[in-house]
Amino acid sequence: MIYVIRHGQTDLNQERRLQGRRGLPLNEYGIIQAQNLRDKLESVEFDYVFTSPQERAIQTAEIATGKTVKIDLRLDVFDLGEADGLKKDEVKMMGVVPDSKIYKGVENIYHYI
Repeated sequence: MIYVIRHGQTDLNQERRLQGRRGLPLNEYGIIQAQNLRDKLESVEFDYVFTSPQERAIQTAEIATGKTVKIDLRLDVFDLGEADGLKKDEVKMMGVVPDSKIYKGVENIYHYI
């Protein structure tokens, strides 16, 4: 069985800001979310736990599973470039990602197709 878990809340999530590779660790509520998830997963025995290198993801995975995680760079979050940390409602988007014509350093979404 494979479980996919999203990280708990960070201050950037709470402030409705885009959060990419320069994201923050979990805030107090995010830690509580991970602990609540741990309670729901208590009967699950994980053989391996893989996570992105983002601190928020590592924290969530370790709290929720009680395991030491294996960091996999292929799971890293999309690079939002200069749009990272900006308020969501202020960012000019090109589909699901910030417009790379406006914000430098935005990862090319078509690179992986």
